[in-house]
Amino acid sequence: MLNIIKNQPELKPFEKDLKLRMDNYKIKKDILLKDCDSLLDFANAHEYYGFHHIGDKWYYREWAPGADALYLCGDFNGWNWTSHPLRSIGNGNWEICLSENELHNGAKVKTIVRNGEKLTEHLPLYAKRCVQDRQTAMWHCEVCDFDKPYPWTDQEFKTTKEPYIYETHVGMATEEWREGTYVEFADNILPRIADLGYNTVQMMAIMEHPYYGSFGYQVSNFYAACSRYGSPDDLKYLINKAHSMGITVLLDLVHSHAVKNTMEGINLFDGTTSQFFHEGPRGEHSAWGTKCFNYSKSEVLHFLLSNLKFWLNEYHFDGFRFDGVTSMLYHDHGLGASFSDLSMYFTLNTDTESITYLQLANELIHQVKKDAITIAEDMSGMPGMCVPVEDGGIGFDYRLAMGLPDIWIKYVKERKDEDWHLGDVWTQLTFRNAKTIAYVESHDQALVGDQTMMFRLAGASMYTDMDKACHTLEIDRAVALHKMIRLLTATSGGDGYLNFMGNEFGHPEWIDFPREGNGWSYKYCRRQWSLVDNGFLKYEWLNNFDRDMIHLCKANKLTAQKYPDLKAIHEDNKIIAYERGGLVFVFNFHGSKSQNEYMIPVTVGSDYEVILSTDDEKYGGFGNITKEKRSAFIPGHEGSALRLFLPPRTAMVLKPVKKK
Repeated sequence: MLNIIKNQPELKPFEKDLKLRMDNYKIKKDILLKDCDSLLDFANAHEYYGFHHIGDKWYYREWAPGADALYLCGDFNGWNWTSHPLRSIGNGNWEICLSENELHNGAKVKTIVRNGEKLTEHLPLYAKRCVQDRQTAMWHCEVCDFDKPYPWTDQEFKTTKEPYIYETHVGMATEEWREGTYVEFADNILPRIADLGYNTVQMMAIMEHPYYGSFGYQVSNFYAACSRYGSPDDLKYLINKAHSMGITVLLDLVHSHAVKNTMEGINLFDGTTSQFFHEGPRGEHSAWGTKCFNYSKSEVLHFLLSNLKFWLNEYHFDGFRFDGVTSMLYHDHGLGASFSDLSMYFTLNTDTESITYLQLANELIHQVKKDAITIAEDMSGMPGMCVPVEDGGIGFDYRLAMGLPDIWIKYVKERKDEDWHLGDVWTQLTFRNAKTIAYVESHDQALVGDQTMMFRLAGASMYTDMDKACHTLEIDRAVALHKMIRLLTATSGGDGYLNFMGNEFGHPEWIDFPREGNGWSYKYCRRQWSLVDNGFLKYEWLNNFDRDMIHLCKANKLTAQKYPDLKAIHEDNKIIAYERGGLVFVFNFHGSKSQNEYMIPVTVGSDYEVILSTDDEKYGGFGNITKEKRSAFIPGHEGSALRLFLPPRTAMVLKPVKKK
């Protein structure tokens, strides 16, 4: 019996499906390794294909089995499409060798592919740098000498085991109306992240993409770092600096689909759809307008698995957040499915080839970097997502708790405070069958068409009443709940925590990328750090609370205790209290009702001190939660308890006082 079934007996009726999962994995792995010893040896496509500077020669190789001929053109030959043909070397592979006098580092090139009499231009499949000409909007590849090592200084760096993730977008990280750079991010934003206490950066939109407004989720060149923000060495500088500050760096990886573009992307490179993607409707993602990989093909797995190894080794990324995993797992991409019972995971709708790829990917990643972190963006809750492959699972370390933002949006948008059902909220926060990353909002909630949590809470008052000297009922409520919701989610909702850049201080604007509909403006595609820094606005209070909350979580190693221990919950009074990591968390979500000498059971019979309070004046509160010690007492034979004064819309964190 598989260990996944031993640990989750409810999966016993699906034992045949789970064994099929493992059989598929073993069969595919045997096929891939028929000529090599391990996945580490197999995932080396990038070391053969593409451009390589060896001695005084440049070698360029491609895999294009459907092509009749390939040519290399560029500024080195006056953009002559056919003067430099590649020669066929068998099995769909092509090669050309040029001297240093003919081709040089930084040369601008394209690949020309002939099918019959038709010639089409493309960017090399393994291009490591692709650049768009801003005047013509045309893209080209720049030849890069990646065989020359970067002077890394991060040899002693260790990946965090307790991820507090700051989700970022380099281009948006500047306050100026333009695209930010890797170097600016390293020098200006990494210090902010370190000060806030986040120990992990999740970088979006790094894999090259032709349309900036896709948020990086329509990838064209899988081996190229986005050139909008700078050079490959600039990205390495950023990651090296992050490591020097103790910050783990994750790549937001898109292997779930690819952009349809043919000149910039990999679609129809050799003239056939089937080179990388499924033929017909299965190869089309109807909701996203993109192409879907054929994970059954060994050559496609060669391309994708090598891609993982490339980003880990070449750029020293510490792991990946896999985008669109739910879309990969099901033939209908999980669109509109409720996944209300286990049987829905084991049907003909399940894409078993995708599951096999994800198993192989996780195995390889942890072979390349033992302490790498992998996170699945899966809303379906596929059984075994975070179970080791050898136990019958898919092998991820974490999955995103994607239901949590939905529950918070639902409550804030659809219910009055007095109608909040804390039992339902608690169930959503704590019911999980895998290691999860909790969050209140990611980039999804900050886009045009949605609203950030602060904007939902405050409405248009954000634009007029965020001065520290101004107090209105609406803004006071918004500021209070913004802190409380984050504290509750971060300390009870998972095995790690995520926040999107700027949301920690309630960024007032949604995200709208430059596009025709807004006059190609960068007004809403930036982060207004000055709102925190100017000293006059309440954004600073929210920022400082988030900072102290994250530092508290890390200092007390909250996630070492997997589940919080619920101590009290009362729907009418809107009180919820729990213990985790030796701390006591108490919330009063009532909008107007204080509680005096409210009894909260505690494990430790001791004096307690308040180590964090949302009502502290330095966080925009009213200072009604005082700092003096609280003594636990023993009421009868029911254990110890605290008598606490709980002002409305406040939360506090208490810690036992160590005896001297």
